[in-house]
Amino acid sequence: MHQWHTTRRTVSRAAIFAGLLNCALLCSAGYAQVSSYGDKQQGENRGDELPKVLKGVQVSQHLNQQLPLDASFVDETGKAVTLSDYFGSKPAVLAMVYFNCPMLCSEELDGLTSSLEMVHLNPGPDFNIIVISIDPTETPELAAKKKAFYLKRYGRPETASGWHFLTGKQPAIDAVTNAVGFGYVRVPGPDGTLSQFAHASSIELVTASGKLAQYYLGVEYSPKDMLLGLIEASGNKIGSPVANILTYCYHYDPETNKHSIIVARVVQLGGMVTMAGLGGFMFVMFRRDLKLGRDHRLTASENDRDLNDKDKG
Repeated sequence: MHQWHTTRRTVSRAAIFAGLLNCALLCSAGYAQVSSYGDKQQGENRGDELPKVLKGVQVSQHLNQQLPLDASFVDETGKAVTLSDYFGSKPAVLAMVYFNCPMLCSEELDGLTSSLEMVHLNPGPDFNIIVISIDPTETPELAAKKKAFYLKRYGRPETASGWHFLTGKQPAIDAVTNAVGFGYVRVPGPDGTLSQFAHASSIELVTASGKLAQYYLGVEYSPKDMLLGLIEASGNKIGSPVANILTYCYHYDPETNKHSIIVARVVQLGGMVTMAGLGGFMFVMFRRDLKLGRDHRLTASENDRDLNDKDKG
């Protein structure tokens, strides 16, 4: 009976493993896809090849590059500012987004906020958060709403002076994106006008003197890395390049008149690591079950032998 339970448990684990393995393969394949919009628009991209519309979307890591501190913007209160207002004594976290972004920019700011919640440094006294819209049509009113939302989510209202949501004109936006190496492309919105953007997700740490010190790509950021990066940036130290694995986003498909999230090349490696981990786990479980079954059989054999010896005696 015990052996039957052991076998059933082993088979159940094998079934679970097969299901999880299949899920990992599907997830890996799904994340490797680029959206159908690029395929339809260009008619020649397939598989995990980037659509032509995303060819200009990239993040080139310009470590030690000086930001254009004279670039002029308007903050969320409507006040005219320059980037130099936020540098000189403390580092900054920089995010290039647009406030009407249907999806990825919010994911990026959500990830940043969640990471900073677990960092003991505070915006304002210890560092600045500078969020710049890449859309020159966006307004300080919209910036104010975004600031209020993320400040509330962060849960430390006393740090409001350290959060800066900026809008500006195209020359100032270009000056910053060129310095950062943040490439993006305007794409058609629902009305056919160029009202949305294809872009990648990244945040940058900037030294107290305004030089790019570190890039974090994607939409989730390690609090430990964030803390270490801020400490080093406060001392004007420049970090090292990171693996350039990008998360891309653009949303509107004019042929189907639908919006859809586009996330590309968020590593097939993730699926491979998952499968390797599951395989290792199941290997250990199978070995343990086999050992338990073998030990049980040996114990049963010894008990039978003892009973036979007693009967003979």
